[in-house]
Amino acid sequence: MTVFNGGILGIGHRMLHSLRNVLERDYGEAATASLQEAGFAASEDVYAAFTRWLHERAGVADPADLAVEHLFTALGWGSLSVERVGGGGLAVDSGDWAEAEPHANALTPGCHVTAGLLAGFLGQLADQDVAVMEIECRTRNDSRCRFLAGSQETLQSVFDAVASGKSYVEALG
Repeated sequence: MTVFNGGILGIGHRMLHSLRNVLERDYGEAATASLQEAGFAASEDVYAAFTRWLHERAGVADPADLAVEHLFTALGWGSLSVERVGGGGLAVDSGDWAEAEPHANALTPGCHVTAGLLAGFLGQLADQDVAVMEIECRTRNDSRCRFLAGSQETLQSVFDAVASGKSYVEALG
């Protein structure tokens, strides 16, 4: 087992599922923003721990030198694939993401902590603000979790397009 230090705690998948379920039950849609905010707050410690781990274990000084697909696998979050989508977006996909609760029959995506965590983590990696939204989720019975990352303006236009019935691929052009 890989041990991370510097403020990183290991928690189980069921804890994330239970936290989301309880907060959504008690606070409805307000839980989404709170969980995203918590994930974003955690991103600084996760990024710092990952940077130390990369240097100690792989001799890599800067996480930007490593393919982003490997960034969260080492932390136990699940496997990732990354691809460019349209002119201004990045898609981060996983078929086994830890925060997802397969077959929960949710009406909306449920990996809220991850959305915040990825926004902060990718923002530090890119050295600029990055917004993230989950567009597909195994908690909603999709085959994968798909997170879109880009500027706030880009993701707002994706959100607006999806709300008006267009696909996010169309919105990203």
